[in-house]
Amino acid sequence: MKSPYPVLASLLLSSTLLLTACTSPGYNDNPSQVQTKATVGCLVANDFYAVHFSAYIKPAGDNAKATVKDKKALFRSYCKNIPTTGMAFFTADLVDRDIRETPISIRVVEQEHTGGDESKAENYKDIRTITEVPGKLYPRGVVEAQAELDKNGYYALYLMIGGEAVSDEDRLRIPLHVGVDPDAKPMVTRILIGVGITLGFALVGFVAYRFMRRRNNP
Repeated sequence: MKSPYPVLASLLLSSTLLLTACTSPGYNDNPSQVQTKATVGCLVANDFYAVHFSAYIKPAGDNAKATVKDKKALFRSYCKNIPTTGMAFFTADLVDRDIRETPISIRVVEQEHTGGDESKAENYKDIRTITEVPGKLYPRGVVEAQAELDKNGYYALYLMIGGEAVSDEDRLRIPLHVGVDPDAKPMVTRILIGVGITLGFALVGFVAYRFMRRRNNP
């Protein structure tokens, strides 16, 4: 009789791969903004432009003193979700080299969610402009800005390729949500992880049961 251990090992490997797929950065509900291991930050794109985006936060008030003790927190980059208020530093690496020869203006705004799907830009409206950077060239391909995010809520950073007065096609919107846990997994991901673990243990238990049954009934 063949040993069941190779089968058990294969099942455990399959379960591990399933869990890895469920928790991989590319598995999320916003396919236009995914984490990438190739560069720091996230790939943010619309139909015409793409950037590698990173946000760094210097917490305000008492949180700043606490964070100074943790250098990892100071240098950690964020994507869409930012855990606390404070001075935010934004970096966008231009993927398309052609737009390095085109003026780019920047606007950071506070937004209000008007209802509906939170992943859709049309369900937000701008309620306050926090900072603006006039259009200029970025020949090195690195666009930088900073803004004081003084309260929790929704924000957006706009990159206007071509200057100030541009069409929607030339406006790249980067959504930001301040005051949320950046490490929290979406509910769908948590459900898939639970299902994967349950299936993994069920398969291992079934193979072990069949092995013991054959062993007791030669």
